[in-house]
Amino acid sequence: MALHAHSYLTEAEYLHGEQASDIKHEYIDGDVYAMAGASRNHERISRNILTVLTIHLKDLRCEPFMSDIKVKADGHYFYPDVIVVCDDEQGDDYYTEKPVIIVEVLSKGTRRNDKSLKMTAYKTLPSLQEYVLIEQDCVDVEVCRRVNGWVSEHYFLGDEVTFMSLDLTLAVADIYARVTNEDMSDYLQQLANEQGVIP
Repeated sequence: MALHAHSYLTEAEYLHGEQASDIKHEYIDGDVYAMAGASRNHERISRNILTVLTIHLKDLRCEPFMSDIKVKADGHYFYPDVIVVCDDEQGDDYYTEKPVIIVEVLSKGTRRNDKSLKMTAYKTLPSLQEYVLIEQDCVDVEVCRRVNGWVSEHYFLGDEVTFMSLDLTLAVADIYARVTNEDMSDYLQQLANEQGVIP
């Protein structure tokens, strides 16, 4: 998530400064944290999700956004990797408090925060129906749904995952298209062997 924290800022100071900043920062308990850059795999997963959502929601009132729109939750401001907003026409241009789905792509540096602090904050949002955590170094899609009491459900290669709030089902393999990790290498090799093709 963050490289370093700045001294305490008010919410108004943070929002004002963020619009003028070349670097994105998250705001947690008055401290401001600079965002680290993302890996290629991280970007591939985010892009794959965003592309599917954009096509699926093309003619609907819901709209997906990727990593530049903040979510305000429990007094904090975060930059999720992908969100879907369905009913926030009167909201701020730079942040929302009404995401229906939040997707975070995990890394070693962000996993702990994404699974603890952020999850706790996100669950306070009345609009949120699904919180999706996607590993980039292996294949594991974790979905926590409000309707199921936020209990984690895990999906792996060969599975399909449904975003219930959007009536969208997609293959885990499609989420990981072009991603290079050991699980994907083994999966592609297995497919090639079954088809008698050299990958």
